Amino acid sequence: MNRAYFPPQSRGNRSAFILSILAFAISLAVSPVHAQLVKISTDSFHNSYSQHKTEVEPDTYSWGSTMVAAFQVARVDDGGGADIGFATSTDGGSSWTYGSLPGLTVNYKNGPNSAASDASVVYDAKHGVWLICTLPIGNSGDNVAVSRSTDGLHWEKPVMVDNSGGDDKNWITCDNNASSKFYGHCYAEWDTPEILLSTSTDGGLTWGAAKASGDQAFGSGAEPLVQPNGQVVVTFLGNNMMAFTSINGGASWGSSFTIAPVNVFSNGNVRSDSLPFPSTGIDESGKIYVVWSDCSFRRNCSTNDLVMITSSNGKKWTAPARIPIDPLTSTVDHFIPGLGVDRATSGKTAHLTSTYYYYPKANCDATTCRVHVGFTTSTDGGKTWTAGKDLGAGAMQISWLPASQNGPMLADYLSSSYVNGKAFGVFMVAKEPVDGLFNEAAYTTKNPLEASADEPRFSSRGEKPIPGIHANQPFPRSQGEERQSPFAPPTKDGQK
Repeated sequence: MNRAYFPPQSRGNRSAFILSILAFAISLAVSPVHAQLVKISTDSFHNSYSQHKTEVEPDTYSWGSTMVAAFQVARVDDGGGADIGFATSTDGGSSWTYGSLPGLTVNYKNGPNSAASDASVVYDAKHGVWLICTLPIGNSGDNVAVSRSTDGLHWEKPVMVDNSGGDDKNWITCDNNASSKFYGHCYAEWDTPEILLSTSTDGGLTWGAAKASGDQAFGSGAEPLVQPNGQVVVTFLGNNMMAFTSINGGASWGSSFTIAPVNVFSNGNVRSDSLPFPSTGIDESGKIYVVWSDCSFRRNCSTNDLVMITSSNGKKWTAPARIPIDPLTSTVDHFIPGLGVDRATSGKTAHLTSTYYYYPKANCDATTCRVHVGFTTSTDGGKTWTAGKDLGAGAMQISWLPASQNGPMLADYLSSSYVNGKAFGVFMVAKEPVDGLFNEAAYTTKNPLEASADEPRFSSRGEKPIPGIHANQPFPRSQGEERQSPFAPPTKDGQK
């Protein structure tokens, strides 16, 4: 039975019944699930310029019974990792195989670059190929490349998408809608900070010229999605949450427009805990879901919730709605969501799950903050959600995280995917360093992220952003371009 959570401003006289529901919600929000965590990869590199035993910033995608995750391995404090790692399950999340992308960096199978960053993964159904889009880092700067695999386990040397040398925050998607006239088109995106896209029609073997939106929009964190009719909708973080579209298979792109205002509470203890990059998903009907961290529902912008907007046509969007992970009276600060949408469900019965990082108390500093991993799930298209649950990854200290040029590196994004109708998240867990080395790796859960049938669901219906709310400081528009470490060896990057 669904039980609505009533926001403070709508309660009036609080009955004991309502208070008991609220207490139950709070207890759910802070109690761990005790899910058995599964380590799916580990840093085995030994190059001199990395912070070893670290893995950061995962993306995931699933098709059939296969789920592929990709992430940075052996974080370099100036930018990227020694290589991009992958972890693949071909049996619906029961077991995992991990490795590194060959030919990408000097650290594995004679690649030309010193490091690589920003992994994004997708499956191209028409051509039967997995694609991991990366940001190779070398002497010429940052470029965009794509690695191909027919099974998600064995990967070819990368294909260069762009060699301009000033790229950042790449992403990739494919048109997997067999009824679309652009079926098999794949779209790689990056920013300079101008948002640019390139299109492939042959499974990532070749890529077209970079093209901008009609108004040459600037931004970061863009994630393109393809609707069943072939329309591509690109959402990104600009001055607010923005979007633009293509209706001709990437031959041209329309001008950008605002889809939602953005306000974020800036804690600033780790990289990206105050950067509201969108996390997106799409259901079977083509409805698009966009989630980010935002403080608009909290008085004095005192902490971040996760908020969500949706669109069925890419042009008209719903108003931001708070995901009721915790009551509005809580001190929990939620950030870096990893949204997963079950593409076999839609509309009022769409299944959604989001992982996220959080601080139990928003008003903390680098010595007192403890980072946790949580998740929430919905089975009615986001109308109601389960209370936030801690995944039992422990309380991570900031000092256990590797460094970046923008502060301790947790992630710029997280990811969750549904495989065979079951949701799995991939997230990084940091533990106390051992023998002078970090102790951070990619994890998932043994069991899927789901709720029991009788678990209470909560609604934020009736809640509205506080009028005139403003963030405590402007949010950063990007994390700055990743750069090559001065301690890295000379490279021969930028080659096709």
